[in-house]
Amino acid sequence: MYKRQHPSGWQNPTPDGRYNLVVLGGGTAGLVAAAGAAGLGAKVALVEKHLLGGDCLVTGCVPSKALIRSARAASEARRAGRLGVNVEGVSVDFPALMDRMRERRSDIARHAAAPRFKDLGVDVYLGEGRFVGESTLEVQGAQLSFARAVIATGAKAAVPPIPGLDEVEILTNQSLFSLTELPESLVVVGGGPIGSEMAQSFARFGTKVTLVEGGPRIMGNDDPRAAEVVAASMQRDGVDLRLNAMVARFEKAGSKTRVVVNTQEGEASIEATHVLLAIGRAPNVKGIGLGDAGVDFDPRKGVSVDDRLRTSNKNIFAAGDVASKYQFTHAADFLARTVLRNALFFGRAKASDLVIPWATYTDPEVAHVGLTEALAKEQGVDHGIIEIDLKDNDRAVLEDETDGFVKIVHDKKGKVLGGTVVAAHAGEMIGELTTAVQHGTTLGTLSSVIHPYPTVADAIRRAGDMFNRTKLTPGKAKILSSILKFRR
Repeated sequence: MYKRQHPSGWQNPTPDGRYNLVVLGGGTAGLVAAAGAAGLGAKVALVEKHLLGGDCLVTGCVPSKALIRSARAASEARRAGRLGVNVEGVSVDFPALMDRMRERRSDIARHAAAPRFKDLGVDVYLGEGRFVGESTLEVQGAQLSFARAVIATGAKAAVPPIPGLDEVEILTNQSLFSLTELPESLVVVGGGPIGSEMAQSFARFGTKVTLVEGGPRIMGNDDPRAAEVVAASMQRDGVDLRLNAMVARFEKAGSKTRVVVNTQEGEASIEATHVLLAIGRAPNVKGIGLGDAGVDFDPRKGVSVDDRLRTSNKNIFAAGDVASKYQFTHAADFLARTVLRNALFFGRAKASDLVIPWATYTDPEVAHVGLTEALAKEQGVDHGIIEIDLKDNDRAVLEDETDGFVKIVHDKKGKVLGGTVVAAHAGEMIGELTTAVQHGTTLGTLSSVIHPYPTVADAIRRAGDMFNRTKLTPGKAKILSSILKFRR
């Protein structure tokens, strides 16, 4: 992979005239912006100091989902007896599954290879880039003049100043996927998506896992019931959940690390061979000359942009994790498309118009789009809730995967305002509700969409049926009964 993403001996082009667009950062947002602009005929430069593909490809969603797949296979094998299939002696070959992860990552990496982007007509500059003026960026001594620029430098794992942190070895997503041996024990600090996914996966591999979360529940941005379902699943897999536990300090404990936490009952300590920090992301804004470019930013929140993704320098835009609260690959993709419309063609596209779903790939998965029930209440939105439990879904019953539900937030007329899906493949199902939110579709319309039987996705249609039944008031029912009686 590394040979394609940052080839040794790569010769940067010699700048020749002004660029329509200079893109700083070769993650998802940067790659989409560069390829899209070049495809439209723009003169484009792409600058990346490390590996093209960014965090998602190298140390994020791609390698993590490969591990999750292996973890699911191990879990399925151990639980196959409930399906009448006897599997004996299930074991995990950690080096082999890590090799598989790297192979699959390499397969996907070809889409972000430096030679490929060169063939697309993009001038690829590998090296550390920084702004040296309001319309100039420097990389490896070369001065790139631009009409427009995009900051797409992404984010990295946040590492807070916890006492003792400098005295112990800590894993983040940037080092986790370089492991060669399965940890004997692991403390995961942070119960968000990354922490929850990796805690469950490593428990399924056979690691003794403790997850420490400062809040009252894991997955604080998701529906509370969704978090409960996932927490119960994780505990069945052997994850020791410590909620309302704030890390006070780290200490060396021989060959292990001691994590000291403050809880409601007092101070407690947990020892493990490895510790994974998964407590958020920090934008990559340092050392890129934002001050010289006249670009306002906050070290914690990232580059400041308006709704059209323009920075305080009207000729410089920003997209992706460095400038958005939605730190997802698919969000970076569509934010970059918004930048292209506005930067190259005097567009008026707004980031706020994007309907951005998200998914957490635990087992079961949790996917969401639009308003949550809590947010609807907080904003005073007049709304109703339709909920379908997967215990009432035939396919989920047949698959023995009934831990989950479909919850839809709607207005009085049935227009879909948001939805949460908790199911084995919720990430594959949320697209239907995303389409509904984006286009103002009603539950009545969803009820008329024929789904194959049996499928878990049919729960969405059934939610529409349930809404239609709420419209059958006693008065209407009486009228219908009279009509049918007359027609007998």
